[in-house]
Amino acid sequence: MDIKNNILETIGNTPMIRLNKVTKELPCTVLAKVDYFNPGNSIKDRMALKMVEVAEQEGKLKPGGTIIEGTSGNTGMGLALAAVVKGYKCIFVTTDKQSKEKADILKAVGAEVIVCPTNVLPEDHRSYYSVAARLAKEVPNSYHMNQYDNLANRLAHYETTGPEIWKQTDGKITHLVCTAGTGGTVTGVAQYLKEKNPNIQIWAIDVYGSLLTKYFRTGEIDMNEVHPYISEGFGEDFVPKNYDMSVIDHFEQVTDKDGAVMARKLAKEEGLFCGYSAGSCIQGLMQLKSKLKKEDLVVCIFHDHGSRYVGKIYNDQWMIERGFLDVKTFRDVVSARGTKRLITVEPTQTVLEAVELMKKYDIEQIPVINGNGPLGAISESGLFQKIFNNPEIKHSSVQDVLEPSFPVVAYDTPVEKLSHLINRENGAVLAKDEAGNYHIVTKYDVIQSLGN
Repeated sequence: MDIKNNILETIGNTPMIRLNKVTKELPCTVLAKVDYFNPGNSIKDRMALKMVEVAEQEGKLKPGGTIIEGTSGNTGMGLALAAVVKGYKCIFVTTDKQSKEKADILKAVGAEVIVCPTNVLPEDHRSYYSVAARLAKEVPNSYHMNQYDNLANRLAHYETTGPEIWKQTDGKITHLVCTAGTGGTVTGVAQYLKEKNPNIQIWAIDVYGSLLTKYFRTGEIDMNEVHPYISEGFGEDFVPKNYDMSVIDHFEQVTDKDGAVMARKLAKEEGLFCGYSAGSCIQGLMQLKSKLKKEDLVVCIFHDHGSRYVGKIYNDQWMIERGFLDVKTFRDVVSARGTKRLITVEPTQTVLEAVELMKKYDIEQIPVINGNGPLGAISESGLFQKIFNNPEIKHSSVQDVLEPSFPVVAYDTPVEKLSHLINRENGAVLAKDEAGNYHIVTKYDVIQSLGN
């Protein structure tokens, strides 16, 4: 029988998957080492377990102890799984930049989560680095894992991730592309691969707002490089001790927008529902297209799963608000046709008055609105049958012939979603602008916008 004794024995041996569509303009073969197949849905399971094992061996983590760590979420999940199996408690410190899903997942596996501000210096007493270090001194029988400077981090990837990649590619890998955060993954894998073949190129992907790229190029820690960024899970405002820059050949920076857009593209075109860093990893590779040849075999590391980002990069509204999603919205449709006054009727007006308005403005449907907002609607097609059956109904009030109200959506709702809401039953949708005025978008409006 093939039975695992506990969840920790399922860590590692993740699949290598060929990319077919997203990278089709590249001349070479591109493979993804998809590490969201780990039980905690990220590559961090590997180093989390290794850090715990080393801490146990060194006597730093004792029975019944408390694991303390500053984490963007994924390392915390790996540590939490190890803690559940081995009987430890966990306190994790994270930043308010991280997605809510990450904190909720950590709480689900029994961890205590403390949220700290993002935009403070590492040495600030409010930073998640400082808070984690302080808690390790205050909480009895606790140990601060410190993934940034704990060399068991990169050792995990030297011992597992690197050998797996070498074996899965039959040693034919020519390039490794990996986002750079704590430095554990990119350094550990690079150390192993360079021992096997020093000609393998190691490309680290960074984000604008991180100082790692300039440090790699100049050896200078320039805090002027540091500014807030939205990308999660990589980039740093200091240089962790896990780095060995001598095994890295190139650093490439990617914008927040390009990484987010590419992650969504991976999901839609490859069926790989990955996190932010995977999108940035592929975007960085695409930016380095000119350095690649037909015979190259590139391996990209996809660190974590998209479920951690459903409220962010996989949320249209979140993307639109940051200017990351170039889509037409309700607002765009209204602006393109001109913001004409919305024709409405009150429930106390007569059906005949409503019909006259339809004729005058050449429209097929009218929202019925009073001071409290939309109450319903009337349409040309709906009235036709009613008037045909009972001509006298045209003298009745509109409220007697009310049809269901049109759906009310946010003013920045993408046109793609509007098209799903407009059907035989709903001939239009409504939205309120910032000034509190209602606007309408019909099937005709959507068709026109898609044609432009």
